[in-house]
Amino acid sequence: MIVYGDAVRHEEPHALLGALQEGLRQLSGLPPGLARHTALVARFIEAGELAQGLADAAFRARGEDAASAQGDAGTALLTRLAAALRASWSSGFQDLPPLPEAFLPGPLPEVIAPKRMEGFSFYALYPEGYLQAAEKAGLGEATVVIGLRSIGLPLAALVAAALGAAPPVSLRPVGHPFERRLALSGEIKAALLRGQGPRAIVDEGPGLSGSSMGAVADLLEGGGIAPSRLHFFPSHGGAPGPQASARHRARWSAAARHLCDFERLVLHASRPAHRLEHWAADLTGPPEAPLRELSGGAWRALRYAAEGAWPPANPQQERRKFLLQAGGRPWLLKFTGLGPEGEGKARMGRMLSEAGLVPSLAGYRHGFLVAGWEAAARGLDQAPRPPAALLAPVARYLAFRRRHFAKGSGGASLAALWDMACHNTAEALGEPAARALRRLQPDLPRLEARLRPIAGDNRLHPWEWLALPDGRLLKADALDHHAAHDLIGCQDLAWDLVGAEVELGLAPTALAAAVARESGHATDPALPDAYRPCYLAFQLGAAGMAAAACQGMPEEAARLRAATRRYTVLLRRLIEAG
Repeated sequence: MIVYGDAVRHEEPHALLGALQEGLRQLSGLPPGLARHTALVARFIEAGELAQGLADAAFRARGEDAASAQGDAGTALLTRLAAALRASWSSGFQDLPPLPEAFLPGPLPEVIAPKRMEGFSFYALYPEGYLQAAEKAGLGEATVVIGLRSIGLPLAALVAAALGAAPPVSLRPVGHPFERRLALSGEIKAALLRGQGPRAIVDEGPGLSGSSMGAVADLLEGGGIAPSRLHFFPSHGGAPGPQASARHRARWSAAARHLCDFERLVLHASRPAHRLEHWAADLTGPPEAPLRELSGGAWRALRYAAEGAWPPANPQQERRKFLLQAGGRPWLLKFTGLGPEGEGKARMGRMLSEAGLVPSLAGYRHGFLVAGWEAAARGLDQAPRPPAALLAPVARYLAFRRRHFAKGSGGASLAALWDMACHNTAEALGEPAARALRRLQPDLPRLEARLRPIAGDNRLHPWEWLALPDGRLLKADALDHHAAHDLIGCQDLAWDLVGAEVELGLAPTALAAAVARESGHATDPALPDAYRPCYLAFQLGAAGMAAAACQGMPEEAARLRAATRRYTVLLRRLIEAG
């Protein structure tokens, strides 16, 4: 099934560098505290994307990783910012050494393709954890640090800063995701193999195969570096996934691995300034009970009287979230992203909160949004309302997004969505059904020109709405799904019209008319028909893949398989109806 995607951004490095310079200037004027540290992490992530984009541009130009003045300068800048981040964290956000000047030798390429750092955006991967892991690793300044792009480059800069080592060497593994390989210049290869010091291999993985880290280790061992000198810095304590080779799996089980996960870094930190509940105390008041984990679908235990009524959830893809009892009331602390990603979500959340469309937002603290928890609310799956009663509040919500969250780009094209739909249809219903669907394909280039992408909701399922006892209807999880780890991204409002039709039973024509009255913007009437098979094919693929990943969770897998069957039936009916 096709579900995931990696949106490509194209940026002018001069503009990114200028924004970074201004951000660092403003940062120097902030008072000590968590807000300054949060801003420092954001600038560090921006510098990481810039350095990665420059390194990848040089890679594309030469066809291999090689030394370059711009790449080396970007990595050196990143490592100095990592040292400043370390000083801030270790001092409880009180110290900030002089920040480096954001300067890179020219000429810079006209365009680069920085990648979103998924761990920082989705998975509560905190850069400070790599500082802690390196400090406790027992390694020294003679260590050769190797970072795997994308996110492995800034993570490696953190390891190098904590060890007092030279700035890292960054590499771009290429090839099939399960069989990554390296393309290196002779100079880079010689540098990696020179000297007797330890080698630190740094990345967010291992993933399904661990082949990126494995390719680096293969190179080093093949060049005479003893396995005992290899040290891995991963983001989690698990083994490589089921696609890993026997050789890589055996090496991983025996290798030295160093990590400090979110639990140790934040939830159980020995220092109060580093704990999540302390970050939010100025907004919520002092905590009155330990944090309660609501991640992985655990939030359903608070919303439903019986587990048998739970809706499906994808535990591996859910954001980290916690319930905090403080100041005489419950609060939801939800991870929405570090750096520019989190800053943007915070602005969006404030606007939606002020408009009364989502639960009241108290603030944003170093990756987490702090919002009131509506304990008396029930999802629309428990407190259903007829479509006529839903039309006005859903239209108001979507119209607000249409007015305020317009985007120039960022989502999959219609052609890519239809390719996904036909591929998923073939897997779910067979090749004849896929061919029948392809015959229904509209004039995509003509419709593509009519799209007006917005940061839509992208998840209008009934349990994602909160029905309050006073009759109000609020939207939960209103910030994430247009920027999720999938291929959909920002689409025309018509995508949400189809979502409201499939999930809430609202007629798209009536809803489109109501949204147009509220927003002053009409939706092309041909777009819902173009999106509908894509929506169903995407949802059945997402639910099916999530069910397959729920090993050891039979009840969750059963809920997800039921959702898959529902979308499959709807897609079959659509195709048969022509």
